[in-house]
Amino acid sequence: MRAFDLSPLLRSSIGFDPFGRLLEAAQADEDGRGYPPYDIEKQGEDSYQVSLAVAGFTLEDLDLTVRDNTLIVSGRIKGEGEPADGSVKYLHRGIARRAFERRFGLADTIKVTGASLENGLLHVNLVRVVPEALKPRQIPITAGPNAAPAPVERAA
Repeated sequence: MRAFDLSPLLRSSIGFDPFGRLLEAAQADEDGRGYPPYDIEKQGEDSYQVSLAVAGFTLEDLDLTVRDNTLIVSGRIKGEGEPADGSVKYLHRGIARRAFERRFGLADTIKVTGASLENGLLHVNLVRVVPEALKPRQIPITAGPNAAPAPVERAA
């Protein structure tokens, strides 16, 4: 019997695990489009952080968009290429500065609360906001055939 490691399938969704989109994301990583590398961290009961390694990019080069429950992070160096005056001559160019677009599927209850760029890492903060109607509530149990049901208290 073969054992399959499905952990690569769980990398690009936050808050839920739709198998179809996860499979597509894993195939995209297999095709060499795994740039830039990223981490997804659970920082609390209902808070998450996505960190992307974007060395060489500035705030003006990055774009962060949420559309149709998809977090889209893209980057494009505005002044791409060598300076016209030839002032910079690279002996080795190892820092990838190519354009990219990363997509992360978000559950309906996950909201983006902010983002920051520090030390070459783009941090995107997320929080799970569960609507009152979806939160579990306690149902009182009454005893006896003539007992009146107790009023249901709603959590505030």
